[in-house]
Amino acid sequence: MTISFEVCCPSSTTTDHPCKSCGPEASIDIEKKYELERQTQLKSHGLVSDIEIDLNERFDTFARDPWIYPTVESENEQAGFIQQSNHKVLIVGAGHGGLLFAVRLIQAGAFCANDILLVDKAAGFGGTWYWNRYPGIMCDTESYIYMPLLEETGYMPRDKYASGAEIRAHAERIARKWGLVERTMFRTAVQELHWDEDKSLWNVSAMKAHGATDEHKTTVQLTADFAIIAQGVFSSPRMPAFPKTEEYNGKLFHTARWDYAFTGGTPEDPEMTRLRDKKVAIVGTGASAVQIVPHLARHCKELLVFQRTPSSVDKRNNHPTDPEWWKREIQSETKAWQRRRMENFNAFTCNQQPPPKINMVADGWTEIPSFSVLIGAQQASDPEYLSQMQEVDRARQQKIRARVHDIVQASEPASALAPWYPGWCKRPCFHDEYLPSFNRPNVKLVDVRDHGISHFTPKGVVADSTEYELDAVIFSTGFTVAATSSPGSRANISVTGRHGLKMDDKWGNGLATLHGVMTRDMPNLFFPGTSQAGGCANMTYSLDQSATHVAYILSKAKESASKKYPVMSKVIIEPTAEAEEDWAMQVVSRAAALRGIAGCTPGYLNGHGMFGQPSSAEDMMKLARLAIWGEGIASYVEQIEAWREEGKLDGLHLTYLE
Repeated sequence: MTISFEVCCPSSTTTDHPCKSCGPEASIDIEKKYELERQTQLKSHGLVSDIEIDLNERFDTFARDPWIYPTVESENEQAGFIQQSNHKVLIVGAGHGGLLFAVRLIQAGAFCANDILLVDKAAGFGGTWYWNRYPGIMCDTESYIYMPLLEETGYMPRDKYASGAEIRAHAERIARKWGLVERTMFRTAVQELHWDEDKSLWNVSAMKAHGATDEHKTTVQLTADFAIIAQGVFSSPRMPAFPKTEEYNGKLFHTARWDYAFTGGTPEDPEMTRLRDKKVAIVGTGASAVQIVPHLARHCKELLVFQRTPSSVDKRNNHPTDPEWWKREIQSETKAWQRRRMENFNAFTCNQQPPPKINMVADGWTEIPSFSVLIGAQQASDPEYLSQMQEVDRARQQKIRARVHDIVQASEPASALAPWYPGWCKRPCFHDEYLPSFNRPNVKLVDVRDHGISHFTPKGVVADSTEYELDAVIFSTGFTVAATSSPGSRANISVTGRHGLKMDDKWGNGLATLHGVMTRDMPNLFFPGTSQAGGCANMTYSLDQSATHVAYILSKAKESASKKYPVMSKVIIEPTAEAEEDWAMQVVSRAAALRGIAGCTPGYLNGHGMFGQPSSAEDMMKLARLAIWGEGIASYVEQIEAWREEGKLDGLHLTYLE
């Protein structure tokens, strides 16, 4: 296998090999430096536990919805569907995942819009794009491949990388086009799904919020013939449970619940004029903070950026969509242009060899073949593949660190902002204004990788024995993302299947699924992975593949049932034990391809450092069963499409009820 990837430090004159250290890093042992950083992070991580703000009464005000629009709720209440207790299909989530599942079911002819009920705790469509409206919010994946159903809606995104507002508006566009606005129950959090064996349906318990705040709630009981858990992985904001936060007299909020009443501005016009005399801290330097910091830097009197792990930040180069280019390159394309573009992008991020002749997206993502260590690649089972990707990645990370030193003028913050870990260990970031923000006199980087923030005081926070007095602390600390947890757990839903089996128990004691979208003893229940399914950098593509696959299964099962039993009223679908165990073993046989994440600095991608810990053979097998498809998304899609082409529903057990 030959891999071509040339990169070197911008200021270097060393050209004999692109992966050799150059410039100021020439004398550094990269591997030793990586390991030192990893050990430092492992020691500091876990000093303070994390909490989900949605589930913790101590921070219940953090979780309140600041974007409630009563008109949406009142329109749906007037429609009367909420009084309908039984539904053919219940979909948890009204973001991209829930909308894609609904649309693909309708397109497959399995159901019409009136058969479907979407339920979401938000007051509108968009999922994470509903909640996140912080200043500068933008998708880091090209809009032409990230925004779903562009071909079907005929919509042209305004920019190569879409803003959060545009993505949210597009979700609403999809809902209107397919008649889903009137079929969505907002401000409703599903808490339990329980399979009723006697009635062959799912009992659903949910809590619905009312009024201007979430304080008044009522219990909702529903039933559904089929249930789909499509709530996304970025839906539960988390924050460290720092001691004595209740003593702090300043303002506290999470980026996923941005408080424009305090900062000034609006999501559409984030001019935060009320921060001009404020000293503000933002805790965290991940993907959200990279976009927020430049805006805070322009408006705050003083901004302190508390960093434990620096992000790897490359250039973005966003620009408006050229209508002439769109007409020539996109609208002139034949059917399925968006899928082709998505798969072209996947080929580069999954390091397909040989790569496509044309790089359609041609952005920073497509210049990271080593990211395939995280999401899988066709050749990843090669024993030499990881070492080859490590060599490729060292060159890129060296370039990223050189970019930091080229942009950030002061040596101390520049050194702290340089990422010393493999590029696949954290989500890569792309931004043109983040690093220059640290050249502003009102911006200070506070590196807390060694000891972290110890506690709050009435005036601010204490880190490394220094008290920082602050008017506001903004938590940019991400979401609870447990890559190996069950779909129910990720959505904070207790799921109980046949024989009282808990979904979390099946995920924890030797998972088996069919294609990563359904599992035995959870009849008529579907989900989009992540375990035992395909993964890729563009989440919309993987969600769409799961939705298309499930839509086929349901439509084919209903078609089969109607032919055999014209008066049949229900069909029960679940995998056979043999089929799901066979699929699980296929996943296990490819799991070693993802071994590169075990040695990463702690984060949600490697179980916060736990994947690399010594464990028994039994535990290793359980962990391997929880992996994604190690050969990459293209291989996974080939598998499920070949299964569909056979048309036999092989491995499924169908029960027909009158």
